[in-house]
Amino acid sequence: MTGTTQALHDLPAHALLRAYRERSLSPVEVMQDLLAHVQRWEPALGATYLLRPEAALAQARASEARWLRGEPAGLLDGVPATVKDNIATRGDPTPVGTAATPQVAAPLDAPPAARLREAGAILFAKTTMPDYGMLSSGLSSLHGNTFNPWDPDKTPGGSSAGAGAAAAAGYGPLHVGTDIGGSIRLPAGWCGIFGLKPSLGRVPIDPPYTGRCAGPMTRSVADAALMMQALSLPDARDSMGLPHQDIAWSGFDMDPAQVRGLRIGLLLDAGCGLPLQPRVRAVVEQAAAWLESAGAHIEIIQPWLTRDMLDGLDHFWRMRSHVEMQSLPEAQRRVVLPFIRAWADSAGSITATQLFVASQQSHLLRVATVRATAAFDYVLSPVAPITAFPAHLPSPTNDPLRPLEHIAFTVPYNMSEQPAASVPCGHDGQLPIGVQIAGRRFDDLGVLRLSRVLEQLRPPQPAWPQPLPPGRGTGDSEDGAQARARAVPATPA
Repeated sequence: MTGTTQALHDLPAHALLRAYRERSLSPVEVMQDLLAHVQRWEPALGATYLLRPEAALAQARASEARWLRGEPAGLLDGVPATVKDNIATRGDPTPVGTAATPQVAAPLDAPPAARLREAGAILFAKTTMPDYGMLSSGLSSLHGNTFNPWDPDKTPGGSSAGAGAAAAAGYGPLHVGTDIGGSIRLPAGWCGIFGLKPSLGRVPIDPPYTGRCAGPMTRSVADAALMMQALSLPDARDSMGLPHQDIAWSGFDMDPAQVRGLRIGLLLDAGCGLPLQPRVRAVVEQAAAWLESAGAHIEIIQPWLTRDMLDGLDHFWRMRSHVEMQSLPEAQRRVVLPFIRAWADSAGSITATQLFVASQQSHLLRVATVRATAAFDYVLSPVAPITAFPAHLPSPTNDPLRPLEHIAFTVPYNMSEQPAASVPCGHDGQLPIGVQIAGRRFDDLGVLRLSRVLEQLRPPQPAWPQPLPPGRGTGDSEDGAQARARAVPATPA
């Protein structure tokens, strides 16, 4: 088969599939190029877990044979893909980012992994995450640390840290993250990629949990829409799963003229949390101006998230983690990141009454979010109030008693079960800035369509970052895991 002048690891999924059909590219060629590219990047990024080159090449050879017979296995046959550490893959441990978890092989693929395999995608690696997914950074007692390809001194965000870094660095086109408070959208925004948190239950996941979603993390809306064709297929294991709908995901490519008459809310004040950086505000306002110039009606929305709501979520999640930590033997508990231990241990003084009041705040936030956004077709806002923070910090505040100050724009839509996406729309220097688009519950396709409009209205984006020369990246001069571990703080702030 003949090759192409473009770097194969940078090709989007739909381009790969077209080349496979035309026999101008082989899945083996693509996987060989991708693995070489990952090898160049990975010592500096630390984005992968269970990277298996030989198994990936074996899958690629099987895919190549199917394409040569004209019998592709499914929608994504031969396309490289990753899933996050906490998405179970058959025969592999699912440590959820922490060295405290026993290494027990999963008996089955979790739904997102199962759907990708059924579609023929090549799952060549899993991606890193922080301990229990409880940080918006890449710090992990198991994985060490994960770094942002745009600036390795900065975090990629979390908890889908490895997925965000991998997508930005060109580790193939398709990546799956999870999101319970912003864990798809935050790394998407800070890594300059597209990320979709679907409506709760749209993408089946196991185990399910209130607000927890799995979704695509890609370089383009087109590839995310392609992934949704597979990821949204039903799975009975998700007790919160939505009834399957035959959604026309291929209809994502909305013309900017079609936004005429849409009523779009503009939220620039989350109500609490970290103050909004001027450059982030400017990028969001510019995105609103693009949509307004295309005929949308833009209206400022007043904040609805309160301090009590955000603190209530924090205290409830602290108690959940505290109970989980207390169930661990002392030797296992000691290896959890100190920041997370300090955060969870602080719940020991919470009374039953306080816990009940805290638990109610998620419902109050759900009601307030639906009420505040009901009059609008979509809501535009920052993804995060700040750009990517230093990679050695577990959170922007570096304070285990103020851990959620940066998720005030994202977490409301987890509680309300509404779809929301991060679209890269600007930079502060070399650091990407994402704009969030939220839609009404179940309008996942609408969010994709408006995201596609922003893709078309924004100016050309900077070229994707490239691997640093030898000796320049974190970990180039020594074992990558050891280098990344240097950034793990020994004590909480």
